[in-house]
Amino acid sequence: MVDVSIVAPVYNEEENVPLLCKALHDTLSPLNRTYEIILVDDGSSDSSWEKLCEGANTYPHIQLIRFRRNFGQTAAMSAGFKASDGDVVITMDADLQNDPADIPMLLERSDKGIDVVSGWRKDRKDAFINRKLPSIIANALISRITGVHLHDYGCTLKAYKREVVEGLHLYGEMHRFIPAIASWVGATLDEVPVNHRARQFGTTKYGISRTFRVILDLMTVKFLLRYSTHPIQMFGKVGAFFGIPGLLILATLIGGNIAYFFGHGPIAAELVSMSKRPMWVITPFMLVLFFLQFISMGLLAEIQIRTYHESQDKPIYVIKEKYASPPAA
Repeated sequence: MVDVSIVAPVYNEEENVPLLCKALHDTLSPLNRTYEIILVDDGSSDSSWEKLCEGANTYPHIQLIRFRRNFGQTAAMSAGFKASDGDVVITMDADLQNDPADIPMLLERSDKGIDVVSGWRKDRKDAFINRKLPSIIANALISRITGVHLHDYGCTLKAYKREVVEGLHLYGEMHRFIPAIASWVGATLDEVPVNHRARQFGTTKYGISRTFRVILDLMTVKFLLRYSTHPIQMFGKVGAFFGIPGLLILATLIGGNIAYFFGHGPIAAELVSMSKRPMWVITPFMLVLFFLQFISMGLLAEIQIRTYHESQDKPIYVIKEKYASPPAA
């Protein structure tokens, strides 16, 4: 067990890797804490792996994990979490837009008992239209839907207590929703402004397609936070939205025909006339059918959710090789 674990996914960052290794070493070595640096090469196609190995040979306490192909940032973080041993796990990007000098501040907040300390890029050095504006909208949407209000869900620089990351099972783009998932199980959260630097080397890995995937994963997180143990409640509500109007229409038409049979007034006659029109006959039956379909989906989801909770812990990545800094003399 060590005091601090640093986890950073790396994907085609050959120019930034040497600077990252040096900056982390310069920041962590004076802290008087035991630490490890876990860098996960997410299937880079450039010389990032070679640069990582050089960094591990130059600086101590570096562990390297290399994927066989690009599995995505969430998979890289999941592998880093699984390989880590630190009491506190700090995640950050490898592009050096996150400042390693902010790590002591995160540790200070974590030492005060905060389970998740999230960085906030208050003065973000990115283009407004294609980076900052979508981020503002996404953060507001995520905060609204999850009920956990943060200014900057997209900031990778975060500190997690050991017990928070041990039970995580991440998929898709769900690494950014860890604060919301942690809050759901009772973890304490804090958000602190951190330094953000303009990218000097390489190109950004974010795009519109990734934003769309994040929105889809947000729907999954909402489901997991509220209905993960009782999915029938969600499907039942949607089914009721269709089923109740359908049953009311059907009951009204049947009641009108019965009233007309016993000779009760013009309203009954109008209902009988409506019941002879195909639209008024088909619509209630279709709504009731939708109701039955959603209830059936909810029951199947109840069965599936039990399989999910009892299934084997299979990773979402494949490791090609590992490497670590030589032991200190």
